[in-house]
Amino acid sequence: MSLSKVAVVTGGAGFIGSHMVDLLLERGYQVRVIDNLVGGRLENVQHHLHDPNFVFQQQDLRVTAPDDPIFKGAEYVFHFAGIGDIVPSIERPAEYLSANVMGTVHALEAARYAGVKKFVYAASSSCYGIAEVPTNEDAPIRPEYPYALSKYCGEEAVLHWGLVYKLPVMSIRIFNAYGPRSKTTGAYGAVFGVFLAQKLAGMPFTVVGDGTQTRDFVFVTDLARAFLCAAESDRSGEIYNVGAGNPQSVNALVGHLGGEVVQVPKRPGEPDCTWADISKIRSQLGWEPKVSFEDGVREMLRNIDYWREAPVWNPASIQNATKTWFAMLSDKNQ
Repeated sequence: MSLSKVAVVTGGAGFIGSHMVDLLLERGYQVRVIDNLVGGRLENVQHHLHDPNFVFQQQDLRVTAPDDPIFKGAEYVFHFAGIGDIVPSIERPAEYLSANVMGTVHALEAARYAGVKKFVYAASSSCYGIAEVPTNEDAPIRPEYPYALSKYCGEEAVLHWGLVYKLPVMSIRIFNAYGPRSKTTGAYGAVFGVFLAQKLAGMPFTVVGDGTQTRDFVFVTDLARAFLCAAESDRSGEIYNVGAGNPQSVNALVGHLGGEVVQVPKRPGEPDCTWADISKIRSQLGWEPKVSFEDGVREMLRNIDYWREAPVWNPASIQNATKTWFAMLSDKNQ
């Protein structure tokens, strides 16, 4: 009989979740993944399918019963399942609140029923909106669009289950995650996927505004380590920002990737800078980012074929895809 610890990863076939699976298996855990494969891809975990310590269950969390056997005996639950992207959330807010809040509630109830030792939630730094930088965990909450609201409401549910039901919980507010397997959905979204598909197609990079805006890019393997640090710590009820704490400009990214540039209009509701104050997680958990931006970009380029089937965006298609964004948010920050 195996004595290795059991961990459940919701959304484990997705971008960050699949890297969490890799790390847990590497550390000797038995890993059970639950994913509806709407945003996740089975190919992201295919290399583990014959591992006796890996179990995959295709299922939507919103139909998961509290006594679902996939949670039985689990020490930790890492909750990544949910839906992302800004524009679709503006167009379909109810769907986002349902998936990202009620999906979280069902995961919490299953974790509570199973008596897990720690539930670690993947929150979003988008809850801060346009914040002062560097941004610490006590910064005002100002969601700018329904995706941000849904992730923040999910976090509130997690903390509430910790308060009312004494479920040990943690929340990790993720800044600008990047790395191999980042999503390639049809929605216009994260800059890395957009740029890598454009590079493969020999198209110019569509830089928003003048490209001087900066983002706190954090590499996905560093993120996975932060989640494991949180789970294995003796702390509970805490919120941690996780970024690299070292913002990089979009122009710097273009310089590393190499290619021509075409500018597209700056979008409302987007900050000029995201910058995580990571002093809390450093001091309390001893976590440090290890992957430099330069090394991370090189790793992305080594894995560039992953984005060969991704949508290739140009100024016209971006304008069409972001019409709702401009229509709904343009007057909001005047």
